[in-house]
Amino acid sequence: MRENVQLQGTGIELAESEDSFLQGVKDCIPTLLGYLSIGFAAGVIGHTSGLSTAEITLMSLLIYAGSAQFIVAGMIATQGSPAAIILTVFIVNLRHLLLSAALSPYFRQLTPLKNMLIGALLTDESFGVAMNKATNRQHLSERWMHGLNVTAYINWIIATLAGAYLGQWIANPEKLGLDFALSAMFIGLLVLQLVSRRKLLKDIIVVLCTVVSVIGASYVLSPSMAVIVATVVAATIGMVIEKWK
Repeated sequence: MRENVQLQGTGIELAESEDSFLQGVKDCIPTLLGYLSIGFAAGVIGHTSGLSTAEITLMSLLIYAGSAQFIVAGMIATQGSPAAIILTVFIVNLRHLLLSAALSPYFRQLTPLKNMLIGALLTDESFGVAMNKATNRQHLSERWMHGLNVTAYINWIIATLAGAYLGQWIANPEKLGLDFALSAMFIGLLVLQLVSRRKLLKDIIVVLCTVVSVIGASYVLSPSMAVIVATVVAATIGMVIEKWK
């Protein structure tokens, strides 16, 4: 009887440990190299486009989106208008609505304000880690998610600050392979999620549909629009396959 109580107590402690803030920090570690590489490259490109270190840091604090920050730096370098920059960043970051919507069912127990705090720091990478964690779960821990988000946020700011400071000595970040870091990180997150789901056949079908969709759409649309169309098509097919038994 005493052994059963001890085992139950150990199980509760393990569950709490898996959902703790510190565990969220630990689960963020595999993505940190990608954050460092992309953040560093964003800082370098921001510097070469004429932004000051303070401006780059402020952009990381407020925008906190790698793709958007690259776009802002590029449009500033080409003397794009403020309205065009704002509109472009808004369109690029619309995907965060989809990410938040997909993750929100795992935080139904929280108030809208607490959900907003989680969504404010949600990124593509933290979304991938969270969805991997959510496999075979109905809920995710608020503390764990804050550990994941805050660690990524601080790391991103440090990386962009370092890139902004050292950018004067790095004229071409592509030579260091920094332009592929984000893609490599997403590939790693995708593989982890496919392995944990254990639905390989369904996932392969969705991947193939994505490839076919993006190739087909690229013949009639721009590359960026083709990616958006392929994402919507693949997500729809994935939802149908997931519900179909």
